[in-house]
Amino acid sequence: MNPPSFRATVTALAAGQLLCWAALYYGFSSFVLPMQHAMGWSKPEMMGAFTLGLAVWGAATYAAGAAIDHGRGRAVMTLGAALAGLGFLAWSRAESLPGLYGAWVLLGAAMAMTLYEPAFNVLTKRFPAQYREGITTLTLVGGFASTLSFPAIAALLAWLDWRSALAVIGAVLLVLVAPLHAWALKGTPTQDTQHAARDAADDATLHEALRERAFWLLTATFTLYSFAVAALWAHIMPAFAAKGLPEATALSVVVWFGPAQVAGRFAFLAFGRWITVRVLGMIVLAGMPAALAIFALADSTVALVLFALLFGLANGLVTIVRGNLVPEYFGRSHVGRISGTMSAIALLSRAAAPLLTAWLLLALPGYRELLLGLAGLGALAVLAFALARPPARQATSTAPDSGGSVSAS
Repeated sequence: MNPPSFRATVTALAAGQLLCWAALYYGFSSFVLPMQHAMGWSKPEMMGAFTLGLAVWGAATYAAGAAIDHGRGRAVMTLGAALAGLGFLAWSRAESLPGLYGAWVLLGAAMAMTLYEPAFNVLTKRFPAQYREGITTLTLVGGFASTLSFPAIAALLAWLDWRSALAVIGAVLLVLVAPLHAWALKGTPTQDTQHAARDAADDATLHEALRERAFWLLTATFTLYSFAVAALWAHIMPAFAAKGLPEATALSVVVWFGPAQVAGRFAFLAFGRWITVRVLGMIVLAGMPAALAIFALADSTVALVLFALLFGLANGLVTIVRGNLVPEYFGRSHVGRISGTMSAIALLSRAAAPLLTAWLLLALPGYRELLLGLAGLGALAVLAFALARPPARQATSTAPDSGGSVSAS
């Protein structure tokens, strides 16, 4: 079975990422009001389903990574897309809250098997000489998922009822994305065997990584970052309202997130070969607390647009940093397990952030103080990242498979 070329594989996986992110992550909010009108469920009851999905995503991430390490990347991503399709079909038939929550258990598992991390790990193992380029391309295309999701679902809801719209999305995932993943990941590229023996001698196992200070510092970095970002997404519109700004002004600011995110990824695609991932990480992670501090303290539209641009750039590039850093620090042989363990903790913090910060608001004077607190968490993430020096086995070697740059030091 001849495998597709690197470019064909990346193109197919990028299309899959675009559709999976648009459906699984961004699609939920578009169905909240239609479900509420039809079923009478409260927003907290419905948001609980999405929170459950995020928690399952975090809990299932390690298992997905371990399966990829055992050479089952094709099965993971193909079954993940199929499971996503079945989850949407189950959601479309939900007549009660337990039915809704059950559908989101399936969709949370599908997230763990499809969204970014599995694709990054598969590319890292299949194309060791080109994975940085592949990861950047996936995040670049995936950055348009929200741009696709909201108008596409709005068009479906204008044409169909909400149950039929969900069924259409499920059919697309089952009939289009699952076969696309199966085709893109068929066969074994020759690069995989060429690098396997050398990698096995130098790369860290999960057990070895867990004994490294760098692993726990990086885990703390991305856990703090994920918590702060998830809290911001959950509270951003109420935070604008607390400033006394109308919804139109808020929308004129948040519309800049997407372009800034994509612009950052385009810039990395063009110039990333001249900067190490560690240096990029320091710059990117520092942008988040700076953006949150601006949002907390600013009231003018110009300053708030600056917040949106800075936050969008940081949020667009942090995924690239995360995808490249684990193989550079710990090698590629066990990247699925190591990355999955690290991600599971960060994803669980993301799932908990909206509720925990809602409780925290009861004890704080207002959103200004909450945002400054989140900026403080972002600063701690920068500090943890700065202290996370590469393990000795990686720090002393070059990284010819990472676009020619030297391993982060």
